[in-house]
Amino acid sequence: MAEEKVTASLIIGVPAERVFAVLADPSAHVAIDGTGWIQEAADPAPLTGTGQLFRMDMYHPKHPDGEYQVVNKVVVFDPPHAIGWMTGEQQDGGEPKFAGWIWRYDLLPLGPHETEVTLGYDWSAVPQSVREYLEFPMFGPEHLPNSLLHLAEFIGPH
Repeated sequence: MAEEKVTASLIIGVPAERVFAVLADPSAHVAIDGTGWIQEAADPAPLTGTGQLFRMDMYHPKHPDGEYQVVNKVVVFDPPHAIGWMTGEQQDGGEPKFAGWIWRYDLLPLGPHETEVTLGYDWSAVPQSVREYLEFPMFGPEHLPNSLLHLAEFIGPH
């Protein structure tokens, strides 16, 4: 079976706490997205713990509606070491449904002013019924490295 997870890493010249604060701010995600699909945080409140839901307004030319919204559920919240969420959808105020893929950032402090950031995308829990109409990963190989470069640019030097 092929690997069902992709990762990329980058060393950013700021403390892990600063990186974590940006990742925990949904309104910053449009600036750090490597695909350009994220349009705006529909729920811009900072992330504060596991179980929290936050929605993002999206656009993708191959999506049936073009514009759509995703709901994310925080599944990892370990400041300043790791943060991650599952992505799904919510129809007309119903219960959110998650398809099994997870975005996760792991932060490794390399000193007081340097952090190794690893971004992972794991689709190993996606059921076959979803795999019949979605291809994984849903983006090209440049997405994860681009997201990390955008993160570094957004944060800027310390």
